[in-house]
Amino acid sequence: MLSLFLASILLEAKGIEVDIKNRSLVNDAAHIPSQCYTKTKTDDGKIHNPCFNCHISSKEPNYMNDWNLQTAYSFPEYALKNHWMNLFKDRSKEISRIDDREILAYVKESNYFDTKGRLQLAQKLRNLPKKWDIDGDGVWDGYIPDCYFDFDDEGFDKDPKGAYTGWRAFGYTPFLGTFWPTNGSTDDVLIRLPAAFRMNSEGLFDLETYKVNLLIVEALIKQKSIKTDEIDEKQFGVDLNKDGKISTAHEIAFSYNPSKGKNMSYVGLAKKKGYKIAAGLYPRGTEFLHTVRYIDIEKNTAKMAPRMKELRYAKKVNWSTYMQHQEVLEEELKERHDFPDRLEQFIGDAERGISNKRGWRYQGFIEDETGALRPQSYEENLFCIGCHSNLGAVVDSTFAYQRKLEHGTFQNGWFHWSQKGFKNMKEPKTPDGEYEYSLYLKENGAGDEFRANDEVRQRFFDQNGSVKKSEVNTLHQDISHLLLPSEKRALELNKAYKVIVDEQSFIYGRDATSKPMDTVYKKIKEEQDTGIKYPIRYDK
Repeated sequence: MLSLFLASILLEAKGIEVDIKNRSLVNDAAHIPSQCYTKTKTDDGKIHNPCFNCHISSKEPNYMNDWNLQTAYSFPEYALKNHWMNLFKDRSKEISRIDDREILAYVKESNYFDTKGRLQLAQKLRNLPKKWDIDGDGVWDGYIPDCYFDFDDEGFDKDPKGAYTGWRAFGYTPFLGTFWPTNGSTDDVLIRLPAAFRMNSEGLFDLETYKVNLLIVEALIKQKSIKTDEIDEKQFGVDLNKDGKISTAHEIAFSYNPSKGKNMSYVGLAKKKGYKIAAGLYPRGTEFLHTVRYIDIEKNTAKMAPRMKELRYAKKVNWSTYMQHQEVLEEELKERHDFPDRLEQFIGDAERGISNKRGWRYQGFIEDETGALRPQSYEENLFCIGCHSNLGAVVDSTFAYQRKLEHGTFQNGWFHWSQKGFKNMKEPKTPDGEYEYSLYLKENGAGDEFRANDEVRQRFFDQNGSVKKSEVNTLHQDISHLLLPSEKRALELNKAYKVIVDEQSFIYGRDATSKPMDTVYKKIKEEQDTGIKYPIRYDK
């Protein structure tokens, strides 16, 4: 295994090419996020809680329910040392050498489409370079990009010939902290259900069938009834609103308790084929596409940039029952108990992605030394797995769909961020009714896990560190007030990340930081206490 010291020297050479076939790890704990090393105690004795955004009460079939992890740094011995060395690097000199116009021109240039509108990465994967061919068979066995980001007024993506690709964009309230643009990146999420969910019972593509199935999945994932435009139930032969009649519905009623005879059904060919269905679970074959992008500036306002930092893909390849989900967790907990210092292992590679042991495979593409998208190495893919496996905050290993905007919002929540931004979107609430972003600000004492976002601190906190009531009142009605950075901060974040791209040093962290983080531990003690005495729980 390459030593940390030697690897760090090699990565100092700008323009280094990463060997994506390499399966050896520099950081054996690459699945443990950098944010988990944040100091919850400050020098003045104050306690901050950024932990509850991920470690929180969960609903079955997510049995993790890990709110207790807010109280201690529970790491294996190897992970007691923070291996995310990029957090402690001073990039101010490199950043100062990048001109504002230069970085803006860079982020405005697409690395997904070529000048003729073709999918650059897809073309490369179909004419597979030997350096990317993991198994040497000349064929890329993973995801090949097939989304054109050309959305209609219902969020459906279409290819250059006007055909539906199956991908559908949706608006959502961004997850806490790291995923706010003010902390480094813009992003989007698209969903695609298997072909059978897009077809009527005769096996023909039918958009109305697909729309209804997507709504049924939304109700299952949120475990609540979903309001809709009028639906003719006779078309599908399913009582969608559970009123005992096949007539007209204005909602997808959530009703799932098989032990009491309460079940739900998909429509069309998916129903005919007998796809398994359960609350809190996506059907087998569900796909997600997630782009992480730079921050563009237009008319002094931050927005999503054309250039992608990452293209992330996930597919549910296996179905697991509630009992199987519980068994997986019990096996992991037993492993932790019996071998507390043994690091978790994950099966996969750069070509096929990595299994999260819960039926999903995750795969990513990231910028190479020239700014073009390339496959992530095994270690770089591990970066995503920690958050998409055993975590209280996820629903069937995902974050976004349960946060989708609903009926009555812009395009009923079916839109891409290129069609509408965050302006005038209302602040989301927690399951027990509190304003979620305001709670995060209050409990964390900052707008990011590292407590390094001075812009948010100056806007939302007074000199005593208390949240300003006037600012959160504005936030309640318009989340852009918190989520969007100023032009100055956006440019600095873009430059800081571009330096990491130039170094190709992603295995040491991809957080867009410019100064060494003094709010993060370089080393922690075994079962070190966080000082958090009253963990946040959602009991409603």
